[in-house]
Amino acid sequence: MQQKVKSYSEMILQLVRRLHITPVCQAAESSLLAKLRKKTGYTIANCKKALEMNNNDTDKAEAWLNEQAQAMGWAKATKLAGRKALQGLVAVKFDKNHGALVELNCETDFVAKNDKFQKVLEDATLACYKFAHTNLQSKGPITKLELDSEQLGSLSAEGGKKLSEVLALFIGSVGENAILRRAECWKANSNDVKITAYTHPALATPSDYSTGRYGALLAYKQPNDIEDVGKHICQHIVGCAPRKIGDKEKDKPTENSDDETCLIYQEYLLDPSYTVEEVLQSNKVEVLDYVRFSCGEEAETEMPGVEKQPLDSVQTLQ
Repeated sequence: MQQKVKSYSEMILQLVRRLHITPVCQAAESSLLAKLRKKTGYTIANCKKALEMNNNDTDKAEAWLNEQAQAMGWAKATKLAGRKALQGLVAVKFDKNHGALVELNCETDFVAKNDKFQKVLEDATLACYKFAHTNLQSKGPITKLELDSEQLGSLSAEGGKKLSEVLALFIGSVGENAILRRAECWKANSNDVKITAYTHPALATPSDYSTGRYGALLAYKQPNDIEDVGKHICQHIVGCAPRKIGDKEKDKPTENSDDETCLIYQEYLLDPSYTVEEVLQSNKVEVLDYVRFSCGEEAETEMPGVEKQPLDSVQTLQ
């Protein structure tokens, strides 16, 4: 009899413990699940499985999720590699002595608006910008390096991951092909050379980082005691797409100004009553070089500098 009473007492005690402890434990587990999902962006089912497999250790669960996503991302990236990706954005980041211009492509405009897509593009642009600071050394007023898709993917993002790995994770999460297509890294080698950049559509508030469907880098000289018009010239380059700067001794203006492809002979975008050459002369500006990206455009293989280069080699404008 005493044995039965003791047994019933233990059962009741365990039941009472469960009634009090289980809700607390469930709440804690639910909190961990919500925290992990918010941090990683993975599905609830995957986050729950990760926590179960790692005894509710969120750090280990996150690492496991990233490993799985990386593997799936590489698999998806390989599978989707042949699909056209002509949508996307270009981005610029610059200061007065350095500039980076990057193009990231995807299949649809919808994905290009995705926050994760924007983050991949920002990571890639920042990696190129840092590369311009630390790896570009050469003689001449400007050092330039053009990176193709493979070279761009080999750069490291914040945290040490290769950009190719970051891209694979993104592809795995959206199920759509994406390509780190190309980039330009520039560095001014003298104090009288300035670098600026512009993207369209433009931000309402000027910033050293911006994205758009079109973008450009511009290297130029202008005295510091004159109002800087570099940004406006770069805006013109984005809007009017000149194919070269132009040489008055070798190039002649076209009869139809709408067909003009030499920068100096084009009507100035911000005031068509002037040519770009007149604006440059009145503001004592010397255009040294520029590069313009239009998202999804066909590669201009006949243009100089498009040949593949190792990352430790550079183009130098003498």
